[in-house]
Amino acid sequence: MHSENPHEITPATRYGDPYYRPATARQPVILPAEIPPGVDWVTLPSGVRTLAYTQPMPPPPIPVSQPIPAWAKTTALLAPTVGGGIAAAGIGLSYAAPGLIAMSHALWSAAALIVAAVTAVPVLVRTARRSTGSRGGGSGAATHITQNITATGLFGRANGTINHH
Repeated sequence: MHSENPHEITPATRYGDPYYRPATARQPVILPAEIPPGVDWVTLPSGVRTLAYTQPMPPPPIPVSQPIPAWAKTTALLAPTVGGGIAAAGIGLSYAAPGLIAMSHALWSAAALIVAAVTAVPVLVRTARRSTGSRGGGSGAATHITQNITATGLFGRANGTINHH
């Protein structure tokens, strides 16, 4: 049985001897053309460079142009339109500002007129009734009407009487 150990064997170090140098083994020289595919030089964490099997690097992905989605085209086309509409509205409001201010003053005046009318009309009607009653246009005495309504039960029939005094 043939036993071949592929590992490098170094003799044990003599820690107490400051002049001790371990024997160096001569490695065979391999030319770069002789290195088989999938094998490459690697540096180990200890700093030693050696040959090792490596995983082949996958090729970089080739960028494929994707079609632009319809929603992106629509949004891109609508953005200048919306911006132009907002700009036009701003310009229109700047030209209309004096007219808008005048209309707001007119609306406040109309609101004040309506409030004055709602307040003044009942006062004028009440004053007109008093003046016609004191000039002899009526009997002088006010007519009083009383009404009595009675009902029995929650859904009973209501009966009422009206009295003129």
